[in-house]
Amino acid sequence: MIVSTVFALLAFAANSVLCRLALDENTIDAASFTVVRLVSGIVILLALIKITSKKKPAKTEIKSKGSWLAASMLFIYAVSFSYGYISLDTGTGALILFGAVQITMILTSVLSGNKLHLSEWCGLTIAFSGFAYLVIPSLTTPSLIGFMLMSISGMAWAFYTLIGRKSKNALSDTAYNFLRTAPFVLALVIFGFDNAHITSTGFLLAVLSGAIASGIGYFVWYIALTTLSVTQAAVVQLLVPIIAAVGGVIFTSELITLRLIESSTLVLGGILTVILGRYYFVQLPAKKSRKNIV
Repeated sequence: MIVSTVFALLAFAANSVLCRLALDENTIDAASFTVVRLVSGIVILLALIKITSKKKPAKTEIKSKGSWLAASMLFIYAVSFSYGYISLDTGTGALILFGAVQITMILTSVLSGNKLHLSEWCGLTIAFSGFAYLVIPSLTTPSLIGFMLMSISGMAWAFYTLIGRKSKNALSDTAYNFLRTAPFVLALVIFGFDNAHITSTGFLLAVLSGAIASGIGYFVWYIALTTLSVTQAAVVQLLVPIIAAVGGVIFTSELITLRLIESSTLVLGGILTVILGRYYFVQLPAKKSRKNIV
């Protein structure tokens, strides 16, 4: 499942770059970007279901159609993300978003009775420090509304991810989660109609964001989640801003700095510490203990 995880993270980063290009260049307004993004996701995912259903016998498929809770979290994440960036710069928004994801997922894990090993706490601290080190130079005092919106977006994505860990059919669940956002999307169309602003470039960027980076990306993420612990799922997502920063270098002519290299090393090292710590100090001893009992 390493391939699925890597693909999903690349898709998330691509989504971030596409969103920056669309909103920063004022090629589309936040509401329209969200609407086109989610509708594009619905179309591509339903098309994939149609294609794959012809190749699999109906009896072998696990019937799973997402949930209204997951759909609500998906919509809240998407709309809060778009509107949050209206009043936040990229660095501040990213720190708030991923900070909220980390805190929400890990606190949920701890409150549900899953204790973290010391090595996991160390790795988490290192990884988050590396991410903060990357974005802090560009931080400005955030607006209260922007801070609240991006925090809500991060919490919603965290819960969407936690729900996805229970998925039995990643494609079906993701498709129906997107489809269930339709009533919310319709309400957003009505709400944002007077301020709608769409150019062909903005529309294209939103379609790419919704169909590829969001629709297919989230479907693959649900697959990856079946092999990740809550802590691992939270920490590996810190890779996204690093990848996005590289994408910014390629697509928006940003420079590769020593700070980017140093922060990337910290994030990657922290993630490796969490994953290896979980394996060697938690999973491996548990396996040995079960064998001794048998």
